[in-house]
Amino acid sequence: MTDFFKKHKFDIILIGLILVALIGVLIFFSATKSEGSYAIVTINGEQKDIYPLDKNLEVKLENKDNYNLLIIENGTARIEEASCPDKLCVNQHKIKYNGETLVCLPNKTIVSIVSEIDSETDFIS
Repeated sequence: MTDFFKKHKFDIILIGLILVALIGVLIFFSATKSEGSYAIVTINGEQKDIYPLDKNLEVKLENKDNYNLLIIENGTARIEEASCPDKLCVNQHKIKYNGETLVCLPNKTIVSIVSEIDSETDFIS
């Protein structure tokens, strides 16, 4: 076994350094993650509404004959039910951090979390 370690000493050191770097990157991203303040709803590529995450809301997002039921509670957003056939959007986890999104491709609906609203963004709700 000592021959194995002698032959692969540098490989083992390289793997160890890569693992340490990966752990460092994960810690950095976890520490810099910020909670969002608003949920921006986009349907068919067009921004429809902005909802604050600090209020508990239940909103039906309609797109022609399709819909998604957006639930905002306790600073998180999730899709409770949808008219799409696969229901992948319903199975996505709750989101609350800046940059996270919920997507329903069949209904062409996207819910994005942002921490601040740009001055160019219309505040509809």
